[in-house]
Amino acid sequence: MAKVVVVGCGVIGAAIAYELSQNTDFTVTVVDRQQPAQASTGAALGVLMGVISQKLKGQNLRLRLDSIQRYNQWVPALEAATGKPIPFNQQGILRLCFAGENLHNWQTLIERRRQQGWQLDWCDRADLLEAYPHLNLERVVGAIYSPQDRQLNPTALTLALVEAAQQQGVTFQFDTAVLDGEITPTGTDRLCQTLHTTRGSLELDWLVIAAGTGSMPLTARLQQSVDIRPVLGQALRVKLEQPLGNPAWQPVITGEDTHLVPLGAGEYWIGATVEFPPDEIPPPPWELQPNAAALEQVWQRAIALWPALAEGEIVQTWHGLRPRPEGRPAPIIEWLPGYDNVLLATGHYRNGILLAPATAAQIRQLLEGKQSSTSQGST
Repeated sequence: MAKVVVVGCGVIGAAIAYELSQNTDFTVTVVDRQQPAQASTGAALGVLMGVISQKLKGQNLRLRLDSIQRYNQWVPALEAATGKPIPFNQQGILRLCFAGENLHNWQTLIERRRQQGWQLDWCDRADLLEAYPHLNLERVVGAIYSPQDRQLNPTALTLALVEAAQQQGVTFQFDTAVLDGEITPTGTDRLCQTLHTTRGSLELDWLVIAAGTGSMPLTARLQQSVDIRPVLGQALRVKLEQPLGNPAWQPVITGEDTHLVPLGAGEYWIGATVEFPPDEIPPPPWELQPNAAALEQVWQRAIALWPALAEGEIVQTWHGLRPRPEGRPAPIIEWLPGYDNVLLATGHYRNGILLAPATAAQIRQLLEGKQSSTSQGST
């Protein structure tokens, strides 16, 4: 059996572990310096904007749509396996459009999605007045409704992935830091065959680096640094005495990069800021300080769109660092340059939750392809 070590147990690492656990040819160990679902996963809103993405084609769109389809299968399967609920909002996403936007682009997207087998609907102001009386429509000219997009709780999802993977034989080593890896040259490429950690050494056939902002120092230890920078995001949780609008109809609503995410019982997540670091930042690990003014701006934008929020109580604020690749598109799903057995699954920036299932499927496909060719070459 091939030994796979996954470094990182945010949603990406947990998803990869779960996906690989379906293949009995792999023995999987996951290592993380923290407990699962920390860092960017623990500070995500879980808004799955796939169909409503303005991308018309390409790899990123394919990953988004593939993930949406997989989530519809994953969530009930994980709930059945673990016996624990995963909050999963299947009432879609409403994207508000404002005066001055190019509405022709949205009409083009609606038609393109129809051709691709997906649904988007245009809502005019009359539709919005009827269905969303809590909205301030002063600057809103209409909206795009995506019934097939979703939202879920990232922490509950990640913990369910871990538990389901454990049931399939995956080993998890939490609170375990990676020290370095032994590198063996082989032809034009190199192999990492042993990973040294604070808990001991792990022999491996395949290494998957899915450590988010922690991926950069890990690849540097393998003498092949991948440039990933932290982008801080903040959000808050607010509680109202009554739900906004119709209690039975609570889709995610987004406008001007501000999300209103219903959680039930009159509670909502509101976010999120996008706070880029200064040009000169110290080496990792990064400890960027959140900007209180940036979160206040998000809060005020939300109140402008949903005035009743002003009567609510802010019960929680939190922040996390998103892993953003420098000088290249997100995410990074590929072999580490110069290595024959090290895979990267990192740099998902703001779409880690959304792209987790498709990323895991792609990593499994790459490993199975390599494993098959390796097995054939040895016979």
